[in-house]
Amino acid sequence: MDTILFAQSASDLLAARNQMALSLGWHIVLASFGVAFPAIIFAMHVRGIRGDADALVLAKRWSKVAGVLFAVGAVSGTILSFEMGMLWPGLMGPFGDVIGLPFALEGVAFFLEAIFLGIYLYGWGRLPDRVHVATLVPVMLAGAAGTFFIISVNAWMNTPTGFTMVDGVPADIDPWAAMLNPAVGTSYLHMFLAAYMVAGFAVSAVYALGRLRGRDDHLHRIGIAVPLVFAAVASLAQPVVGHMAGQRIAEDQPIKLAAIEGLPETMRRAPLTIGGLYEGDRVSGGIEVPGLLSFLATNSFDGEVAGLASVPPEDRPPVNVVRYSFATMVSIGTALAGLGAFALFVLARRRRLPRSRWFLRALVVAAPAAVIALETGWITTEVGRQPWIVHGLVRTADAVTDASWIWTSYTVLAVVYAGMTVATVVVLRSMSRRWALGEAPAAPYGPPAALVASDTADQPEVRA
Repeated sequence: MDTILFAQSASDLLAARNQMALSLGWHIVLASFGVAFPAIIFAMHVRGIRGDADALVLAKRWSKVAGVLFAVGAVSGTILSFEMGMLWPGLMGPFGDVIGLPFALEGVAFFLEAIFLGIYLYGWGRLPDRVHVATLVPVMLAGAAGTFFIISVNAWMNTPTGFTMVDGVPADIDPWAAMLNPAVGTSYLHMFLAAYMVAGFAVSAVYALGRLRGRDDHLHRIGIAVPLVFAAVASLAQPVVGHMAGQRIAEDQPIKLAAIEGLPETMRRAPLTIGGLYEGDRVSGGIEVPGLLSFLATNSFDGEVAGLASVPPEDRPPVNVVRYSFATMVSIGTALAGLGAFALFVLARRRRLPRSRWFLRALVVAAPAAVIALETGWITTEVGRQPWIVHGLVRTADAVTDASWIWTSYTVLAVVYAGMTVATVVVLRSMSRRWALGEAPAAPYGPPAALVASDTADQPEVRA
């Protein structure tokens, strides 16, 4: 392609990739809260309007947390948008007309989300209860839509459609076909559910930790129950969507699937290999389940699955990175689905959640585990696409900028993110301490708020 660029060295390419990985890995956690947290707050707010004063307290507290996370996420999202153009001119230059539409629509969704989140935050004590809670609906819709537009760009990078290449230049461009590419459906659902798992388990973990420290009151019980229901349902749906996404990968990116499974040769009745280390063009030390990979990829135990040897070595992703990232994501996701199923089972049978300290400890562990699963899932997607930035068309090394400042910008950005992390933790920690000390009641309408933990200790067990 005429517009292909080259980094000055492999070191510069490494710096550019690391910088992008740092930005994406940092922003994706905040983006998860932007997608899922408004719906969790909405459910809690509705519960409060129906007569649960503590629910209104939590809804207002969580809205303040959402405001902080949104503000920080807006900063990291802005950094990402600049990085796309500055670090990867070989992508945004020739393909800007192809994938520009979802970027533009994401900008619209972002502004709508910001406007209505501002109205919701300002509306406490100023709007009627039902009007006030209704202002969260456009926040939820805009957050979900914005995520769809961004995921569509990533899905397009994995399954590029909506144009034809003529003399190395995109022609016959259809931006709607590019945005609605074959992989966008499963990719979006996979991310959407992951966002609910991260936000739901994280919020539940905060109040599970409070109960472990002796705050066994109504406020802490609903603080666990409501977000946990969202997380549990998402964790049970995720394996189904993950399987659909895997079959999409088998069709569109067979070498990514071969790297995930460490499959050396193309074969029928391909085994699913659990564990082991990929070395010397094969997995050693793993446990093989004959035919299972063929079944998962093609719905037939006799189906053919492409192996790594079907493409030259320079067109293969780093197998062990992709393989272990995927294994980590699946292992944690399975454990979280088991935890969610157990919680929902007990809730359905006894009309309350489990009370044991082991269950509360599991919830505390589930929060960082969900984040790790989210990050390793993205590593699988992004590293598994390598060496292509646009699958099958443009190599990552050919799209990176030839500027000389990449290591400097990477270093500066790492410092900025470290500072933002510390500042965010300090602000949230300060808010938590004020609330623990019994800051002024939050509920502007509904029954009187029972705010201090000790005041609510005798209330009945939550019914989620």
